[in-house]
Amino acid sequence: MPNLTLVDAPSDIGSLTGGKHGSQSLTDYGGDSFYYGPVNIGSPGQVLNVDVDTGSADLWVQSNCPKSKCTSPQFNQSKSKTFKNTKQSFNIQYGSGSASGQLAQDTVTVASLTAKNQYFGVVNDPSEDFEGTPSSGLLGLAFSSIASSGKPTFFETVLAQYPTNSISPLFSVFLTRKQSSGSQVCFGCYDTSKVRSGAGLTWLPVTSKTYWTVAMTGAVVNGRTIPATNTIFAAIDTGTTLIYVPASLAKSIYARIPGAQALSNGYYRVPCSNLSNSLTVSLMLNGSPFSIDMRDFNLGRVSASSSYCVAGILALGDNFPSNLAIVGDEFLKSWYSTYDYSNGARVGLSRSIN
Repeated sequence: MPNLTLVDAPSDIGSLTGGKHGSQSLTDYGGDSFYYGPVNIGSPGQVLNVDVDTGSADLWVQSNCPKSKCTSPQFNQSKSKTFKNTKQSFNIQYGSGSASGQLAQDTVTVASLTAKNQYFGVVNDPSEDFEGTPSSGLLGLAFSSIASSGKPTFFETVLAQYPTNSISPLFSVFLTRKQSSGSQVCFGCYDTSKVRSGAGLTWLPVTSKTYWTVAMTGAVVNGRTIPATNTIFAAIDTGTTLIYVPASLAKSIYARIPGAQALSNGYYRVPCSNLSNSLTVSLMLNGSPFSIDMRDFNLGRVSASSSYCVAGILALGDNFPSNLAIVGDEFLKSWYSTYDYSNGARVGLSRSIN
């Protein structure tokens, strides 16, 4: 169980002692591609693994899906005494992938916290993006204002159903690097054992209660600040593997890295020697720099014999807003992230022990 003493917790974190909370271990899949953990649905409960995603706001699991299409375990509707099918259609579209089925309600428990009559999708038609993984669905933890179902998220339901002030209105995420076990989501808590000693915590105000969106004001490359031409809305997204920024900012960042060249689909390549030497890259969030670990920035050689490596900041395509960025696991492996619904909503970043 996390260390929740106020003596060790950062200032301005709120009261964490005596309240209800729950810590859930996550599994790192595919060399940091995504992170998943168990949810318990129904009465009696059925345990299924789902991706933990702060970049969306719907819970869904596979159910009544052809086994040729859904190879991971599925939710059996007939075995739950508390299952209710609303008969309404459920459809969700992601940046990559989609899922469709029907909207349902049932008892959902994650990390010892239970949401009764929680709305979720029972999906019988996920896109091929979700095939061939151990995950059976997805747990969205952004704001319900963007939920495809139009219903509260799991944690919003928990906060509404438990007695007032019995749970701190925040959750925190720790992500490992190339290590299948050890990652964690902590509901109602901040785990000081996942943060470097004396690292402190920087709060970033949420600029839009849709995604966990904060202001990106530019980047820093080798100590040189590259200001954004306009404020960028950066979604802090555990469900995205890499970092995506507007094309204009990506171009400015790579203009500061010797030998960088644009590839297709928003990617850039950089001489591997430049990535292994003294290159430093940080994102400017709300005016403060937050570094990217070069182990995560370097995505590997373009080919086995190439002297070039693929770099980890990508340019978003024309089908995305020009002021949007998506900050994924490549960044969050270095930063323990806390998502707080209080104080107008804010994201906290602390130096991770990674």
